[in-house]
Amino acid sequence: MQRHGGQILVEQLIRLGVRRVFSVPGESFLAALDGLYDAGIDNVVCRQEGGVAMMAEAYGKMTGQPGVAFVTRGPGATNASAGVHIAMQDSTPMVLFVGQIRMEDRDREAFQEVNYKAMFGSIAKWVTEVNHTDRLPEYIARAFNVATAGRPGPVVLALPEDMLSARADVPDIKGPIVELAPTLATVAEDTLQWLSGFERPLVIVGGPHWSPEAANDLGTFASVQKLPVALGFRRQDYLDNRHPNYAGDLNVGVNPKLAQRVRDADALLVIGSRLGDIETQGYTLVDPAEPHLAICHVHADPNEQGHVYRPDVAVTADGVSFIRALADLPATDRDWSDWTKAARADYDAWKTPQETPGDLKLEQVITWLSENLPQDAILTNGAGNYAGWLHRYFVFKQHGTQLAPTSGSMGYGFPAAISASLEHPDRQVICLAGDGCFQMTCNELSTAAQHGATPIVIVVNNGRYGTIRMHQEKHYPGRVSGTRLTNPDFAALARAYGGHGETVTTTADFAPAFKRAQQSGTFAVLELQVSEDALSTSATLAKHP
Repeated sequence: MQRHGGQILVEQLIRLGVRRVFSVPGESFLAALDGLYDAGIDNVVCRQEGGVAMMAEAYGKMTGQPGVAFVTRGPGATNASAGVHIAMQDSTPMVLFVGQIRMEDRDREAFQEVNYKAMFGSIAKWVTEVNHTDRLPEYIARAFNVATAGRPGPVVLALPEDMLSARADVPDIKGPIVELAPTLATVAEDTLQWLSGFERPLVIVGGPHWSPEAANDLGTFASVQKLPVALGFRRQDYLDNRHPNYAGDLNVGVNPKLAQRVRDADALLVIGSRLGDIETQGYTLVDPAEPHLAICHVHADPNEQGHVYRPDVAVTADGVSFIRALADLPATDRDWSDWTKAARADYDAWKTPQETPGDLKLEQVITWLSENLPQDAILTNGAGNYAGWLHRYFVFKQHGTQLAPTSGSMGYGFPAAISASLEHPDRQVICLAGDGCFQMTCNELSTAAQHGATPIVIVVNNGRYGTIRMHQEKHYPGRVSGTRLTNPDFAALARAYGGHGETVTTTADFAPAFKRAQQSGTFAVLELQVSEDALSTSATLAKHP
């Protein structure tokens, strides 16, 4: 049966289980839009390609299946590159389809022509161009396999418009590959035997490949072995933070006592995490050239072990499978309970709210949210110092409740919240954003309105790019340059898009305003006007500049 390339492409997506795609339409992939017309796949039409890619990346984080995005050539692709970079650094499966110029016009610098292999080559797992309509099933199947295999990541497929509109008679793929996973029982036994030779071990868990079952298995393993567990940057929902063995997370504003515990440890069992510069505070907690401790590194990509730190022991396995094997093992003869209790005590002291300046205290707001939101509420954020309050004071209770970029990309939180609200319409979705962060993607309020997403956005407004201002005060005190912001009335902006909006100026006013936002039945923006004196959870300005 002859079909045009757009119909062939969409049929492969159906067979691979794709339920939703994200896009900004372009004339370069009209045939794909035609294929989506009656396919039963939800096409979430966004307002800018950066939002497209970020929503698709968030979908990949939530489901473990590739988030699918469609953008047009040239400017559309360059806009989407921010989301591709997030997917790469966060190890998130994603497939980006980019419309491309006609094949016959290549290398003429035709309208919006870009060499996508060169452009995306360093920020994607695989980039290629499909030049034969009858090979679309082959390329799409491979794209989904590459996106999910080993360390997951983004794949970019360029689709020349004449290839996509041409017709071909080609069989469809059968569907996803069924992969049988090994039990890893003996490997887990050997790893635990290795770990039992140390007095002060610390387990660090992060990276991709996680699930509610894995979170339970991690809790079981930690309890049975009496081991302390630290979570990687923005992977705080990998273990119930109320677990007595939870020691905190290794983030940008790390608990100094947890950082010291890494220095004092004599062994690290690293599961899933790349053990990157955030977890190691710029590679200072553990020296790559001469580590002060032994390392066992468990990672799905064998190329990652020894990439920065050369481990004493390496295991090639995904975190879910490995922790399942560890959870089945009996306790060793080693007693690490005192070391673990001390780590937990450090975390409990760290999450005790420390007062910051102003009438609206963010530490109290986050504590209220932590105590009052449903346990399955999903919290998203982008980048900025405001996120430090969330990381420090919010207690994550189950897996699947945190969506945040380990790449540190501003603007991510709101598109991620839209994606989460569409995927889980029965769950409360909260986006934390700074005034600078939110304005990078707030145009997607229109997308939320069109598609019925209902996140509540909490905009922390201090009138500046707070993180950069903090660094200015450290390195060039009193010389404020390029960090001030003139902002709109964020509450009025939400109302202009048809949502609920309120401005909150005191701590006491937050809870009632939040409850009204919940009851509004639509998306909402709560603008929190906070003091400019508060630089971070533990630092303030001596005076206004």
